[in-house]
Order: sequence, then structure tokens, then C-alpha cells
Amino acid sequence: MSSGTRIVSLGHYQPSRVLTNADLEELVETSDDWIRSRVGIVTRRIAGPDETVDEMATAAAEKALASSGLTAAQIDLVIVATCTALDRSPTMSARVAARLGLGSPALLDVNVACAGFTHALALADHAIRAQSATNALVIGVEKLSDFTDWTDRSTCVLVGDGAGAAVVSASEQAEIGPVTWGSVPQMASAVRIEVERDEDGAPRRAGGARFAQDGQSVYRWATTQLPEIARRACERSGLTPADLAAVVFHQANLRIIEPLAVKLGAVNAVVAKDVVESGNTSAASIPLALAKLVERGEIPSGGPVLLFGFGGNLSYAGQVVRCP
Repeated sequence: MSSGTRIVSLGHYQPSRVLTNADLEELVETSDDWIRSRVGIVTRRIAGPDETVDEMATAAAEKALASSGLTAAQIDLVIVATCTALDRSPTMSARVAARLGLGSPALLDVNVACAGFTHALALADHAIRAQSATNALVIGVEKLSDFTDWTDRSTCVLVGDGAGAAVVSASEQAEIGPVTWGSVPQMASAVRIEVERDEDGAPRRAGGARFAQDGQSVYRWATTQLPEIARRACERSGLTPADLAAVVFHQANLRIIEPLAVKLGAVNAVVAKDVVESGNTSAASIPLALAKLVERGEIPSGGPVLLFGFGGNLSYAGQVVRCP
């Protein structure tokens, strides 16, 4: 068994198109004030019609790999977290591995929606500790715009596209802490991308599945139940929330992130608020926000960072990692 794992490097990618609140005012009945007051989002990035999920994932992975000091041949595990793949097969991990020219890595896609990256990070940690892999690429990527109803102001104001990636390797020290994960199956439909069907099971909407959610249910659950779960993730790494250098929650909604940080008691931590400029990017949101914080030098190298994803299914997963 390997004694530990660490995040060696990070990378991120966002499409060039910026969709502002003013732009949304032209698409649906809403306003900048309404959006800011309810979700805290100002801008979001939207991929072009021909920009694919695997292209965005590859762009983020290339940056992480270039910063890692490793070669493509040294990557023996690729895990991609996404809930917006249009095709069932080939997997996103296979397509990314082919684009990167990797050798013969193990390939795995994880669909846990907004908690996808932290689940994927835990799986990479477990695989390396068990000596089933040595160096892993862990990627969170989404193109939510493909599944967005742009006439529904309750959801279209939220979504953004993008990708974040991490290179994870074996380490003498355990720099990725134990995962705290679980779910609330009874609330699985609170956040969903599914085809609407009639009583006979026939699809009601042409064009496939659409993103929808019960926002108030998610808000109440996240702000009341998650603080204690997040504290458990800290405790499993032998830390208190006050010890944290940074907290990166899933970038769902600023009205969820800010109360969570206060209730957690992370009084000395930088709190990621990338949702303001990137919107909700589901599985991409945590690595995207973390990569930006590291790139800007806002977290000291080696500082403990709580990563915590939650959302679709209703699943959650979190762990404390050391900043690369």
C-alpha cells in the first residue's frame, strides 16, 4: 500500500464567451438585481455549439499535466467526473486519454453531478494507495448549456460551462485526507437532468433531457445539514475548521456558500466564490475554483483546503487536501 497521495498540479479551462446578467435579460424575464440577490452570479462562461465536453476536459488536463513535471506516458489512471456527456460510449475518460496521447491508462467516468470531482478524487486516492495506479488525472467537466431551458429563469441564470483538472500522485505523506461521503436517496430528484415523460412513459419534450431542480429543498438541506458533515471531513484529517487555509464548496449559489462557511466556522480560511464569475459548473466547479485560487497565489503551498461537493442524486463528498 502507498503511504499517501498528493495533488501535484492543477489546470482549468473556460470557454471564451461570457454571458452576463444583462444578456439574460434579453432571453428571459429577469434582471441583474434579481439574479445577484438570489444566487450572487454576475457572469458565466458558455461553450460554443461545436465545443465538446472532451475538448474542454482535455484543455484543463493539458495544463495540469504540463505543470506536473510528468510525461503523458506516466499517467496510468484517468477519471472524469461529468453528468453532461451526450454519448454513453466511448467514455469521456477514453476520449481525453486519446486526445492526450496517453499509453494504456485505466479509464473511468463518474456521474455524481455536482459532487463528481470530490468522488473522483477519493477514488484516485484509494487506487494509488492500493498500488493499482501511480499517477492519475482527475478531471471535472461540464457543458450544462446543452441541457438548459433558456426560457426557465429559475435555472438558466445559474449554469456555466468549463473544466478543472488535477494530477494526483503517490506520496510519502498523506496530503489527501480521508473522504467523507454519502447521499440522501429520498432527495435524488431535487437536482436532475432527465427526460420529461408522460403517463405512458413517452418523452414529452423534443430535444432530450433538461436540467431542473427544486432549489428551495436543496438550499434548506445544504444550509442545515452540510455544516456538520463538512466538520466531520475536517475531523477525519485531524483538523478543526479554524485550521483551514481555504474552503472550496461546490459553487452552486453564493447564498449557499456564504452561510455554509460561517456555520462551518472556517474563520481563517479563504472561501472560494468563483460562482460569481463562472456560475454553477457542476462537477467542474471545485477544481475550477481551486485552480484559480492557486494560480492567483491566494492559498499558501501546503495549506490545508477543504473541498466539498454536493448536489445531484442528492450526493455529497468532501476531503481536506494540502495545496500544491
